[in-house]
Amino acid sequence: MTATIENPNYRYPARSKGRRGPNLEKAGWIFMRASGVVLIVLIFGHLAYNLLWTPGGIHAIDFGFVGGKLAQPFWQWWDVLMLWLAILHGSNGMRTIVNDYVHQPRLRTIALGAIAAAAAILIILGTLITFTFDPCPAGADAALLPEFCASR
Repeated sequence: MTATIENPNYRYPARSKGRRGPNLEKAGWIFMRASGVVLIVLIFGHLAYNLLWTPGGIHAIDFGFVGGKLAQPFWQWWDVLMLWLAILHGSNGMRTIVNDYVHQPRLRTIALGAIAAAAAILIILGTLITFTFDPCPAGADAALLPEFCASR
C-alpha cells in the first residue's frame, strides 16, 4: 500500500521557473551556513579568551576587564563582527519563519518590517556602544574607576 502526498500548493513559492533576477532565497540560505560557521569561530574565540586564557577565569571578569578589553581595537572589531553576524543570522532566520507561516500579505509585510527595524536598531546601538564606550570618563571619582584608568 502506497500513500501519495498531495501538493500543498504554497501561496508564496520560493522561486518559480519563469522568474529572472537574483535568487534571494538561495543567497539567504548560503548566508545562514557561512555566518553560522564564522559565528562558531567568533563565539568560541570569545569564550576561550574570557574564560580560559584570562588569569582568574570567570572570576576575573568585571567592569575593569570589559573596559580594558573594549579599549583595544582588535576586540572592538571582534565583538562588533560577532554582534552584526548574530543579529543578521537571527533576523534572517526569523524572516524565513515569517515567510513560511504568515500567509496574509499585510501581516507578513508588517512582521518583516518589524524584524528589519529591530535588527537595524540593535546593530546601530550595539556598534555605537562598542566604539564609544569609555571606562574612564572625565571628571569621575577616581575611587570608582578601574585600576587602568589611573595611568591616564
